[in-house]
Amino acid sequence: MTNKDILYFIKKDIPSIEYERYVKQLNYKKNSSSDSLAIFEVPNQFILKWIENRYLSNIKNAFNYLNSSKPKIQIKVKVKKTIIEKNLINVSEQLKYKENTILNPSYSFDNFVVGTSNQMAYNAITAVSKKQGILYNPLFIYGGTGLGKTHLLQASGNFAIENNKNVIYVTIEQFMNDFTFSIKNKSMEHFRSKYRKCDLLLIDDIQFLSGKEQTQEEFFHTFNELHNLKKQIILTSDRQPSQIGGLVDRLKSRFEWGLISDIQNPGLETKIAIIEKKSELNGISLQKEVIDYIASNLDSSIREIEGVLIKINASANLLNLTVNLELVKSLLKEQIKEKKDSIKLHDIIYVVATELNIKPSDIKSKKRNSNISNARRIVIYLSRELTLNSMPDIAKFLSMKDHSSISHNIKKTNELIKKDENFKIIIENLKNKIINN
Repeated sequence: MTNKDILYFIKKDIPSIEYERYVKQLNYKKNSSSDSLAIFEVPNQFILKWIENRYLSNIKNAFNYLNSSKPKIQIKVKVKKTIIEKNLINVSEQLKYKENTILNPSYSFDNFVVGTSNQMAYNAITAVSKKQGILYNPLFIYGGTGLGKTHLLQASGNFAIENNKNVIYVTIEQFMNDFTFSIKNKSMEHFRSKYRKCDLLLIDDIQFLSGKEQTQEEFFHTFNELHNLKKQIILTSDRQPSQIGGLVDRLKSRFEWGLISDIQNPGLETKIAIIEKKSELNGISLQKEVIDYIASNLDSSIREIEGVLIKINASANLLNLTVNLELVKSLLKEQIKEKKDSIKLHDIIYVVATELNIKPSDIKSKKRNSNISNARRIVIYLSRELTLNSMPDIAKFLSMKDHSSISHNIKKTNELIKKDENFKIIIENLKNKIINN
């Protein structure tokens, strides 16, 4: 009976995300085991405790089913052999110096939700991953926080490791810490060997290199060495190279040698797809109205969406509650209130006017042509949906007679949303833009 047999048996009875993150890392030590004792190794204590607390019985069942035995199960943390570089780093310091790239195995290209907001970045990084150092080198991906840059970066790393490539994945902060440590301990040869002999260098948050002159100098030479050897470099940032202040021009120009691609805020349809995918991976069953509510009321941060799904799942499991729209509304009440507090009426008019190509002053005027009336109606509806302003407050802001006309416009908008799917999408996309403005 092999490790593969055991994992195959266990996999069918547990959530796929927990299998990928934890159980998959079990390693059956057949040569060290006996009929009465089955020994497994895992990378760290956290995974050990997780498996012992949740899936020990699954492992026992595997032995009982596969070879009719009932051994005692022992899980140990794998002891890593430490390489001591003579005259460079002593044993205690060597343990601090991270040699291995740690990637989240749950980050893959298959479970990344692709939409119009990230299509180009996804296509670029998958193409580069298949032809490293040939197509676009470097590949520079930029976009706001929580939009999936790290997911794509680590997915590329996982793909490369599966194809027996030597991968280094670090944040630029880790790179700087390694560099500082190496200077302090006179181990620059070791540092350069680590970073210049990889097949794929993945650097997250490169914008924090700003102002670090000495580190920029070292990174410049690392970049050149890898690029000359046709080794792939992929970088992420919250802004494009030309907008990173405190970065020397020669680095900016090198970052622009290959391809620069952005990830934008996802639209409503992509957010819905993300929620559906994340729910599936976490074993959460959500009704369509719940998914629509979450997508409509949260901003575009995938991290925030994941946080909400964890909160929903925890409430359902720990408090034994049924997941429905009422529960989700109660869980998100304070979060949504905080967002509404930050949105102002003039923000709504600005976004709607810009998107519909109408002057903001026309929306607040007495003009009644169809385009202006429609924009005004949308502003009224979104003002009530996205802010804490009362109907009299909105009427006063728009110089309208009283709150009854506000109520009439809201009712009319709700009717249009119910019968016109395209109009509904327009409203939801405007919501997203206002929330993320």
